[in-house]
Amino acid sequence: MAEKERKEEEAPEEEAPFPVNRIKPKLTDEEKWYFWVRSIRKRKEPEFYRQEWFRYKRLKKVWRRPRGLQSKMRRGAKYRPPRVKVGYRGPRAVRGRHPSGFIEVLVHNPKEIEGLDPEKHAIRIAHGVGTRKRKEIVALADDKNIRVLNRGGL
Repeated sequence: MAEKERKEEEAPEEEAPFPVNRIKPKLTDEEKWYFWVRSIRKRKEPEFYRQEWFRYKRLKKVWRRPRGLQSKMRRGAKYRPPRVKVGYRGPRAVRGRHPSGFIEVLVHNPKEIEGLDPEKHAIRIAHGVGTRKRKEIVALADDKNIRVLNRGGL
């Protein structure tokens, strides 16, 4: 029994399959407040569904603007689902930012990482980038301490 316990104690701890870089952005108090406001507003925002998505199985719930001349939803009938409107926008200071607080930058090759600030920017590797170049980008980002939002298994 004692031998089993020793073996368990001596067993090396398993490392994560890849280094997880959870770098946090440097945000001002004002920006933190605006992110908080955005999260509260987002909770209250309704889900926007396509016109008559419930009526036909072939229609998905994804938003499409109602365009019909006699469309009740376009005209804003009270009994119809809510429509997307400008009033649902988030605060200007944090608009378009990633929920983590970083400014997202789409990267296609390692050269595009140069000039990025690790305290403000995070990178998202483009869809069409192959495995070899993806590994180069991730390695360079780790060296420069830049967060990779879609690291995958690398």
